[in-house]
Amino acid sequence: MMKLLLSLSFLATLACAQPIVGGYSPVAATDPDALAAAKFAVAKQDAKLTFQALDKAARQVVAGMNYRLTLRVLDAGKPRLAEAVVWRKLGNAGHELTSWKWLDVPPPPAALLKTEFIYETAPFPSCHASTIVELPGGGLVTAWFGGTAEKNPDVGIWVSRQDGRAWTVPVEVANGVQANPKTGTPARHPCWNPVLFQPKTGPLLLFYKVGPTPQTWWGEQRSSTDGGKTWSDARQLPEGILGPIKNKPVQLPNGDILSPTSNETNEKPSKWAVHFERSADLGATWTRTPALHDGLAISAIQPSILFLGGDQLLALGRTRQGKIFQISSDDSGKSWSAISLTALPNPSAGTDAVTLRDGRHLLIYNHTAKGRSPLNLAVSKDGKTWQAALELENTPGSEFSYPAIVQTRDGLVHATWTWKGQRVKHVVIDPAKLAPRDFVNGEWPM
Repeated sequence: MMKLLLSLSFLATLACAQPIVGGYSPVAATDPDALAAAKFAVAKQDAKLTFQALDKAARQVVAGMNYRLTLRVLDAGKPRLAEAVVWRKLGNAGHELTSWKWLDVPPPPAALLKTEFIYETAPFPSCHASTIVELPGGGLVTAWFGGTAEKNPDVGIWVSRQDGRAWTVPVEVANGVQANPKTGTPARHPCWNPVLFQPKTGPLLLFYKVGPTPQTWWGEQRSSTDGGKTWSDARQLPEGILGPIKNKPVQLPNGDILSPTSNETNEKPSKWAVHFERSADLGATWTRTPALHDGLAISAIQPSILFLGGDQLLALGRTRQGKIFQISSDDSGKSWSAISLTALPNPSAGTDAVTLRDGRHLLIYNHTAKGRSPLNLAVSKDGKTWQAALELENTPGSEFSYPAIVQTRDGLVHATWTWKGQRVKHVVIDPAKLAPRDFVNGEWPM
């Protein structure tokens, strides 16, 4: 009788724990070992996450124990659902997180064709201010500044190239080892804000800044005749000419290069004022406008230039006033209107914009007045009324900033940006597949 009772008990246990495909068997969500594995997974995945509940658990006997867990967490106050696999080592000697997958992540929009990093590892821990350009024969080149941290003397300009297959290993092509032209003191100075530009004819141009701070830096220029594989020696730009401050120049129908730039003064508060620089000889010589506003009522820097048709241009960019600025020209940039603020938010962070061949305009920016997340793409038919197009990043507390954007000859759009200060992210977008939506009281539509 005792043997019969034991057999029945064993069969009942089997009935309550039917094996799951893959060798897993269900475990109660209140099981202490499963709960311990769930809490470990949350802490290991991201210390900013908060464990809420374990919805479902299963275990698999291996050299130790695998737990497959469906769990709920708080991510910056927002409830989210995830699946994790945790290995508990033999002898209960600790846990290891094998995999983590968010279950509430929607599929990427149809317009977003590709997402990747330019590099996975690099000899520098910090990067910022990427730029991207298409070469005349096809292929892409990117550049950014990298080093131990922004403003440190070891920060140089790094370049990577793509021939349609993969990005090359980043190579440092410029550093700030030289005498300060304003003091004559030799030293290594930090480099800043590279900008790549390919004129319709002539070599690929690389502009960047060298100097201790944005208030004291100076502009330099290099060129490449082999698509960014090798570069000329640096040439300092003339006194008073800074070159494009963050975003790409444009080439006008008459061949002139118009460079969007700005200045930050040493005064307190610093005056942030936009101006434009022009070259009629592919960058050999330059002229410039004066500062186009007082730099205080609207403190504006880092413009991008859009083509509105005919001789009409529109420039947009960063301010300290919580909004993106705009300033326009009716004579191809010889004179400019009064500066004003748009309705679009800006957290004093860099933006970029491009006019597409179909006449629409794209603006990549942080749609927030504070912080550098989310990162967004807006679209406009006239440069005045903007609609939400894509949310490219959204992780509260993280930094996604200083974007660059271009359209290539195949009609696709390429954008790069700083990803958490650690890597350069690259995406490919099909503008024909964008599905614009109206803003809701100035907020990004859900």
